[in-house]
Amino acid sequence: MRSICFSPKTISFLSSPRSSPSRHALPPTPLRTEFMVEQIVEKASSLIMKWNPETSAYANVTSLFYENRREAMQFIKCVNDLQKVMHLIVSEDSTHYRLVQAQNLMQIAMKRLQKEFYQILSMNRAHLDPESMSTRSSRTSRSSISDFEDEVSPDDDVRAASDSISEVEQVSSIAMADLKAIAECMNAAGYAKECVNVYKVVRKSIIDEGIYRLGVERISSSRINKMDWQALDMKISNWIGAVKVAMKTLFFGERFLCDHVFAVSESIRESCFSEISKEGATLLFGFPELVAKSKKPSSPEKMFRALGMYTAISENWVEIESIFSFESTSPVRTQALSSLIKLSESIYTMLSGFESSIQKHSSKTLVPGGGVHSLTSNAMDYLSLLADYSNVLTDIISDWPPPEKSSLPESYFDSPDSDDPPAAAISTRFAWLVLVLLCKLDGKAKYYKDVSLSYLFLASNLQHVVFKVRTSNLQYLLGEDWIVKHEAKVGQFAASYERLAWNTVFSSLPENPTADLSPEEAKETFKRFNISFDEASRKQSVCVVADPKLRDEIKVSIGRKITPVYREFYEKHRGRVGGQSGAGVYVRYAPEDVENYLSNLFYGTIDSGSSATTSTTSSRQRHRA
Repeated sequence: MRSICFSPKTISFLSSPRSSPSRHALPPTPLRTEFMVEQIVEKASSLIMKWNPETSAYANVTSLFYENRREAMQFIKCVNDLQKVMHLIVSEDSTHYRLVQAQNLMQIAMKRLQKEFYQILSMNRAHLDPESMSTRSSRTSRSSISDFEDEVSPDDDVRAASDSISEVEQVSSIAMADLKAIAECMNAAGYAKECVNVYKVVRKSIIDEGIYRLGVERISSSRINKMDWQALDMKISNWIGAVKVAMKTLFFGERFLCDHVFAVSESIRESCFSEISKEGATLLFGFPELVAKSKKPSSPEKMFRALGMYTAISENWVEIESIFSFESTSPVRTQALSSLIKLSESIYTMLSGFESSIQKHSSKTLVPGGGVHSLTSNAMDYLSLLADYSNVLTDIISDWPPPEKSSLPESYFDSPDSDDPPAAAISTRFAWLVLVLLCKLDGKAKYYKDVSLSYLFLASNLQHVVFKVRTSNLQYLLGEDWIVKHEAKVGQFAASYERLAWNTVFSSLPENPTADLSPEEAKETFKRFNISFDEASRKQSVCVVADPKLRDEIKVSIGRKITPVYREFYEKHRGRVGGQSGAGVYVRYAPEDVENYLSNLFYGTIDSGSSATTSTTSSRQRHRA
């Protein structure tokens, strides 16, 4: 038989020897105290023995709390009263014959309540699942939950709340109130350990099952290293989704239920929740560290998955610290922080590797027509996607040293006299990475033998860079000033291309196209234009400008310098070069031919030998007409 130690206490329902006497109250006497003890023990004995599963087949197969919840509350009240009486007996007469009977009744009652506690937990798994608990906790304060816990008449409160909550919530509210009442009763009687053990067994299985259903499994670093990327990528993607569910629902709901049921004792709450959740949570937050430490080669895919995992932890950090706030759950917080640190190191290493890969890009293969280099498109796609993680990268980069100031142009730093705040570390880092790319493209432009084509290459590639900046979150990191400055540089490159590629055509036309010229002078001018335009046509027919805005701007600029002047000269002097036969020899291009040719520039699709022939043929047909 389990013995119970009691400290001598007076009980509220018995008259105290120090109570002030009155005419209408009888003074406390041993006889009166004895009568109350007898009455309480007999009442407790009647109800407790009724639900003794060892002496009653009915009690063995029936749940007290499901059969008659009001009687269940009376049962708990009888146990609490019995507990107080036992304290009184010990303080008055430790040899009292009723003490043994009370102890036997208390043990029977504790077995009954332990059985009821287990049944309520087991039969209400669906109503006490973490999702239901997290939903309830988000809109029900702890004070409002206490409305369901009145010791005398809890049914009245549940009935009053039923108008505003669903049937499922009503069931879970009743179950939570019953569990809390039993836990408090058993704890007061010194049977907290038995209650806690039942709770841990049932609820840990729910956490473990939840972790399993989320697809989180124990995995070794060697197994991760042996996985192909597709399989690992699926696991990472699944993990990112699992963290959100685990923190918002699984652990959050379980902490809410545990805090509610064992509200009477913080140490019990800590012990229960720690044992239930620590293993699953440590397993959950240990996965990113294994991935970060894996020997998988750096790649854009790995970078963005690492950023995704870092984001998943950092976005839930407040919940992690709140849910696992107990000292005994500190290993969970430590593991989550360790994963953040390892992911941070991995991301920074990959970021440095990305910069190094640009600098080491050694291919001398020329892009046909001076178009956008694959290095440009790939690097800017990568950077624009990285910019979506600027908040995360800000945390990571702030802990690492910036690029050497001496290696960056002064324009990337604030002048000492500037009133503007210094650029954020994340902005400086992205500006530096773009600069590294532009410097590399500058070197690649030198491989073109045609200098004009090298300028077109620079214009096209810088325009692609500016376009990606303006259409992504890079615009917020680099700023409008950066964009305007580099758009101007695109214009400078385009102007240099235009000057080198088309200057001979521009200079072949007279400054005053309507000035009077002799037939020989007119023939010579037409001849110079034909030769220069043919040569420019042949060279520039292969040029490519992918950006439609830049393409149109260059074509319009060239056209403004050629077409109006040539049209005036053509209309003034076409008839002075020897009639129709002379016109066919010296006038190879009509103004419309020039316009048509220029309109087809920079697609890289014109046959270099066909333009002059086509133009000449169409011109002669118009002359004959």
